[in-house]
Amino acid sequence: MEDCKRSCVDCGNAGCINGTGGYPDFCTTAALEAGELDEALELGNQAENSSVLRAAARTEYEGYCRLTRVEETVDFARRMGFHKLGIATCAGLLKESRALARILRANGFEVCSIACKAGMADKSLVGIDEDCKAVGIHMCNPILQARHLNRLGTELNIVVGLCVGHDSLFYKYSEALTTTLVAKDRVTGHNPAAVLYQVDGYYKRLLEAEKA
Repeated sequence: MEDCKRSCVDCGNAGCINGTGGYPDFCTTAALEAGELDEALELGNQAENSSVLRAAARTEYEGYCRLTRVEETVDFARRMGFHKLGIATCAGLLKESRALARILRANGFEVCSIACKAGMADKSLVGIDEDCKAVGIHMCNPILQARHLNRLGTELNIVVGLCVGHDSLFYKYSEALTTTLVAKDRVTGHNPAAVLYQVDGYYKRLLEAEKA
């Protein structure tokens, strides 16, 4: 496995957005392997991928700093010609998911949903440690969520607050395109970026933990 000592996160210049220059000597673009960009562009030009890239770019352009993430999701789904949408929700965010379903249905979409605790399987059935039952005896089941929505034939799945790692398995097993609407963070009111804005302030302790 190759080392990745310095890359885009170590730059911060973002001159690549509009080609304004000022690239560092470790610029990731310069570090690409021969043919790496061409291969990605070839895949991007495949019909199914090109349609997504074009619709996403149009949604970004027309909604830039104007549409909310919910509105952008509606706009993207409409541009893609999707009708049946899936919601993979945390059982703790059913209120938010019900509100989302109301919005999607009001905009003409069919909505299928499944919460993480569906199936009500005991955590011990997949080898989860007993002490983890302190926050609930039933396991989160992202694989079941994905396979259930696959069976229903959803065209776009929307993740609402699945736990870290559980969301990873949902993405792995979902056959439909998946977008994330809510990233769960119980401490910040589901706004994980708040920690990043305060990494030199309230959350400076995270940098200290990194050195430990």
